[in-house]
Amino acid sequence: MTKIYKKEDYRICVVGLGYVGLPLAARFSLKGFNVTGFDIKEERVNQLKNNIDINNDESIKHLESLNKNSNLSSNINEIEDCNVYIITVPTPINPDKTPDLKPLIASSELVGSILKKGSIVVYESTVYPGVTDEVCTPILEEKSGLVFNKEFSTAYSPERIVPGDKVNTIEKIIKVVSASNKEALEIISFLYSSIIDAGIHKAPSIKVAEAAKVTENIQRDVNIALINEMHQLYTSIGINTNDVIDAASTKWNFMRLTPGMVGGHCISIDPYYLMHKSEMLGYTPNIMRASRKINDEMSVWVVEKFLEFSDRKCIDIKNTEITFLGYSFKENCADTRNTKVKDLIYLIKDKGIKVGLWDPVVDLNELKELRDDGVKIYHKKPSEVEFAFLCVLHDEINTFLKNHTGFLFDYKNIDFY
Repeated sequence: MTKIYKKEDYRICVVGLGYVGLPLAARFSLKGFNVTGFDIKEERVNQLKNNIDINNDESIKHLESLNKNSNLSSNINEIEDCNVYIITVPTPINPDKTPDLKPLIASSELVGSILKKGSIVVYESTVYPGVTDEVCTPILEEKSGLVFNKEFSTAYSPERIVPGDKVNTIEKIIKVVSASNKEALEIISFLYSSIIDAGIHKAPSIKVAEAAKVTENIQRDVNIALINEMHQLYTSIGINTNDVIDAASTKWNFMRLTPGMVGGHCISIDPYYLMHKSEMLGYTPNIMRASRKINDEMSVWVVEKFLEFSDRKCIDIKNTEITFLGYSFKENCADTRNTKVKDLIYLIKDKGIKVGLWDPVVDLNELKELRDDGVKIYHKKPSEVEFAFLCVLHDEINTFLKNHTGFLFDYKNIDFY
């Protein structure tokens, strides 16, 4: 007989209310689940309580519904009675490019300290295969004093959030789910199926689900690295890479990608997690390494081309302000995590060149470090730009450029003549 699952049986706590956790909490709330959104940052919680999402990913309607029907808190006492914890904290890297698991460890310790019998802890943070079982689960056992797979279960469902994308939203993307035992898998399948219109995919194990996530992003990293390498080659030949891509795209099985600087939290970070695991096992991931090197060093090549362009156009850049257009890691998105535009700005600034920046979608508070370091930050659209350095083509920047009469450097469409 098929077991019937009921919404009222589950009290969900989403741990971490960033790009991943907030949409998740909002969708569970909209579907009538008992939800508490938890974040250790009290300022973030207070903003959300006032219907303010500085990431600009959730609509006012969703925020109002979340506040009306659910609870938002930074107080651990308010999540003690939950029985499903979904952990969506960041998984960054250290300066030496090794995984930084401190946020994941800290959240596991926090949840473990209040974990009750019969609970499920679901991880959505991107990791290398084995982290849930080998790092997180022992912490949960130690802090809770409960027996794994008898008194509590774990699960892994990799996040598939696309920051800034208003079309491919969370409910429209198939969700991979996995769990430490069959019963837990059925429960989280029920939970996620309730909010994901596109459906779910049950992975055979937690490690498979963990591997699937890093594989998705590494594939993109490798493919972009190939295009970036071709862009460097074709530029040296004197032909426009985008013209080549347009021609190649006429073949039905050509994968259309364009050159660019790889930033953000996923593609520029996640490969290091699997590379770390590979090296732990004594395996050298050559293609992953080479791709990361090409994409990481793209900014150095872009600056070289910028200087060549300036010389060719006879521009006195020492006495010309260079205004960077766009700072986030991709178009029409406020996310500045690991943006490579920052590298460009400092590489140019360190040559004694005056630099300015205008990004109409990024929160000005995100630009404080640049402003403190002497970068001129435009709070609104500049009235005139002498030399524009196009980095991120937001819609508003695209409109601005239609009336731009000064010099323009676009590293994706370099003017050779």
